[in-house]
Amino acid sequence: MNHAEAPVLDALAAYHRNGYVPFTPPGHKQGRGTDPRVSAVVGDAVFRSDVLATAGLDDRMSSNGVIQRAQELMADAVGAEHAFFSTCGSSLSVKSAMLSVAGPHEKLLVGRDAHKAVVSGLILAGIRPIWVWPQWDPELHLAHPPSAEGFDRRFAEHPDARGAIVTSPTPYGTSSDLRAITEVCHRHGRPLVVDEAWGAHLPFHPDLPTWAMNAGADVCVVSVHKMGSGLEQSSVFHHQGDLVDPNVLSAREDLLGTTSPNVLIYAALDGWRRQMVEQGHELLQGAIDLVTGVRAELEEIDGLHVHADEFLGPNRAAERDPLQVIIDIAGLGTTGYRAADWLREHHRVNLHLSDHRRISAQFTYSDDQETARTLVTAIRDLVAHLERGDEALLTSATVAVPDPEDLELDQVILPRDAFFGRVEQVPIDRAAGRIAAEMMTPYPPGIPAILPGERMNEAVIDYLRTGVAAGMVVPDVADSELKSLRVVAE
Repeated sequence: MNHAEAPVLDALAAYHRNGYVPFTPPGHKQGRGTDPRVSAVVGDAVFRSDVLATAGLDDRMSSNGVIQRAQELMADAVGAEHAFFSTCGSSLSVKSAMLSVAGPHEKLLVGRDAHKAVVSGLILAGIRPIWVWPQWDPELHLAHPPSAEGFDRRFAEHPDARGAIVTSPTPYGTSSDLRAITEVCHRHGRPLVVDEAWGAHLPFHPDLPTWAMNAGADVCVVSVHKMGSGLEQSSVFHHQGDLVDPNVLSAREDLLGTTSPNVLIYAALDGWRRQMVEQGHELLQGAIDLVTGVRAELEEIDGLHVHADEFLGPNRAAERDPLQVIIDIAGLGTTGYRAADWLREHHRVNLHLSDHRRISAQFTYSDDQETARTLVTAIRDLVAHLERGDEALLTSATVAVPDPEDLELDQVILPRDAFFGRVEQVPIDRAAGRIAAEMMTPYPPGIPAILPGERMNEAVIDYLRTGVAAGMVVPDVADSELKSLRVVAE
C-alpha cells in the first residue's frame, strides 16, 4: 500500500477547497456560530475542520470509502488483517473486543490487573470473570502481568471459558510474554484479546516490547493518544485470524460507539499512521536515546532509584518499555502522591502516575532535551527540598499495602448483579465481610482494588483508607471521602 496517502486528511483538504456549505450538524457551522471567547482559547481551525464524516467528509453513501481506506492503511502499517478506528477511546474499544468473545453469563479469563474499562465491560455484558492473578513483587509492592502458566491453569479449571484478556504493557511499562500466552489460548482453541492501550508505538521499533499482533494475539486495543500523537479519545482495535469474527467485532463497536464520530480524531489517526510508517523508527530511536540519558541523570541523584531490569525475570515481567520512567522515592520520607502534587505546584510538571512510593514520567518521541531538562531540574529541586526538611513534602502517613494473598478477594456474585442490584451504604468500619457494589479504583493507573461482587476484607479496605489519607485518589466511589462504602443489600 502507498503509505504516503492520508485519506481522511486528503478528504478534509478537499472539503475546504471545494467550499461545501453544510446544512447538517455540527451546529456551529465550521465555527461561524462559535463564541469568539471560545475560539480565542482553542483556535478557529478546530471548528473549521469539525465536520460530519458521512454527508460531509464523504458523501451520503460513503462511496469514496475514506474511513475504510484509512483503516486498511492502518492495518497494513502494523501487520494486522483489520483495523477499526474508535473516537470513544480504548475504554470503548476494549469493551467491543470483550463482547466479541463472550456474552452474558459466559466465562472470560481476565487478568486481575485489568483497567476499570474492562470491569465496566464485565458489568455491561454480564460476563463471568475468571480471574488470572498478576505476578506480585513482594519487595517492591508492585504487580506485573499474569504469566502464561497462570492462564493455562485457569483454562484447565474452566475449559468452557470463551477466551482471555490480558493487559500488556501495564501503566508501569511492564509486559507479559504475549507469545506464550497466545500459544496457551490457541492450544485451547480460544482467542486472546490484549489491552495494549499503552502500546500504540510498539510496532515501529524493535527495541520496544513485543507487539501483540506479532505475538499472534487475535485482537489488540491501542490508545494512540497515549504513546502516539493522536488526539484524546483516539483508539484503534486491530484484528487477525479466524477465532474472532471481524463482522461481530464491527457490530459490537457499532453497538457501543457513537453515531457522530469526530473527524478531527480520525484525521489525527490517519496522519499518525503515515508519520510512523515514514519516520517512526527514527523518531522512537531518538526518544529511546533521550530517555537513556534521563535515566542515568536521575539515577545519580541521592535517594532516587530508577527502575529497570529488576522488573524482569521469573515471576515478574517478560519485557519493559524504556519510555516509561518509573522512579522509586521510598527513601525520601514522602509519598508519590505528595511528590507529584508538589512538582505540579512548584514546577508546572505533570507526572504520569504516582503511588505510595513511586512517581513516573511518560516519554514519547514528542519529548526533547528541553522537556527532559525541565523534568530533571524539577526532580532535583524536589529532592533538595526534602533534604532540607520541607514540611510541605515530608509526611508520616504510610499506606498499608496488603500482602498478595489478601489482595485476592473472592468473587461472590457477578459484577453486573452486584452493580445493578439492591445496595446500601455502610460505614467503612462495618464493610469488611460485605459484598462490594461499586468499583474502588486508585487513579491513576485505574486498576480497581475492589470490584462489584467481591467480598471485601479488612486488609484491602485498610489499604484504601490509608491510601486516601496519604493522598490517593479514588474517583469512582459514591463517598469520595471513603467514610462509607456501597455494598450489596443483605
